[in-house]
Amino acid sequence: MTEEAKTNEMIRLATCTYQEFAPGMGTPVRSTAGHPRFQLSYKLAGHARLVTPTRDLLKINARDAYEWGYRRLLNERGIDAIRNELVAIAGAYDLDTPLVLLCFDRLNKLPPADAWCHRSMLAAWWTEQTGDPVPELGAQPTTAPTPPPTLFDVG
Repeated sequence: MTEEAKTNEMIRLATCTYQEFAPGMGTPVRSTAGHPRFQLSYKLAGHARLVTPTRDLLKINARDAYEWGYRRLLNERGIDAIRNELVAIAGAYDLDTPLVLLCFDRLNKLPPADAWCHRSMLAAWWTEQTGDPVPELGAQPTTAPTPPPTLFDVG
């Protein structure tokens, strides 16, 4: 297969945490600056360096500032270069299986206002660039249920 044909290959992406990933979900790919310090029950297929946030970005706690910086990084690296890197990782395994980009943040363990990470921003950016959805395979943040009205609320 020529390099151009590989670049035009359809690639499916999903996101998840290292902790929640299971081999049946797809091909696990690191997308973090650091490697997991805990034992994984699966082998990582590679490291998607072009979508990995820089250490400077990781120091930013404000969502809007982080997202601005991360999107700037993705735009500078470019959709074609990022797709090529991901296709190269997938091509070593199985192009029909989704690449699952992994990070540490368990979105369901964070307060709803803080339930974000680079992988959710990457998923939104990828969908905007390609039109392809990127499902989150890990647990989703939940909002607290609204309590039923009381007798004193009616009126």
